Amino acid sequence: MYLREAHVEHDIPVLRTFIRENPLGIFTTAIDCPPYPFLQSSHIPWILDISDDSSDTELGVLRGHMARANPQSKAMMESLDKLGTTGPATLERDVMILFNSPVHHYVTPKFYKATKGSTGKTVPTWNYAAVQVYGKATIYYQNDPATIAFLTVQGNDLSNLGEEKIMGHEEPWKVSDAPIRYIELLQKAIIGIEVKIESMGGKFKMSQELPMGIGKTTTKLSEMVKERGQLADAKKTKPKDVKESLHCKSLPSLFACILRFLK
Repeated sequence: MYLREAHVEHDIPVLRTFIRENPLGIFTTAIDCPPYPFLQSSHIPWILDISDDSSDTELGVLRGHMARANPQSKAMMESLDKLGTTGPATLERDVMILFNSPVHHYVTPKFYKATKGSTGKTVPTWNYAAVQVYGKATIYYQNDPATIAFLTVQGNDLSNLGEEKIMGHEEPWKVSDAPIRYIELLQKAIIGIEVKIESMGGKFKMSQELPMGIGKTTTKLSEMVKERGQLADAKKTKPKDVKESLHCKSLPSLFACILRFLK
């Protein structure tokens, strides 16, 4: 990801917050394991573990899981089997995970009033926000106690994230609500992934490098995008018992970032 100085975000706590508010990341691996493609990607919801949330430097560890039937999973497992390891094993090459904001939009030159009228030197752009992570991935895929323990904790933590933090349910669904045998069968169909983060960088491209007049009109555009998203969500969630969505809950923090950059 091209991290232009005007758009780059280095603040680690800000990047960690972005990941937690947008936990669906695109997991990319580069593995020499024919007949599978060298590069493969999958969308995975992640749990970010931080030992000290007050730390300004701790990058943390990401936990996720994938279906064994996924070709990307097969490439990882087969490449590790060739090493003859037992138990959890670490991939040779770094992996990359890209987290995207649910809000992004085309910006028309018509919003650039500061220069459009005088010089006409404006072009369209596309504004967005994303965080890119690199690290070493340890794969839990064998029928051993470590894998069973990892997948059990992962299932509980991920359901808690979705039910309580994202949806805000007062009576959240829990893994224990499902039959034990059913959960055991599902665990056999997935693998666990633990990524020790070695570097991360953020990009908040909100036209903040442009003159103030342009910045103000872009802020106005961002408010329009927000309203459009809320209207779309309202149409999707007409039933009274469905009141929240990840998209809506993520919007306030994103637009807070926009306003911060455009001050």
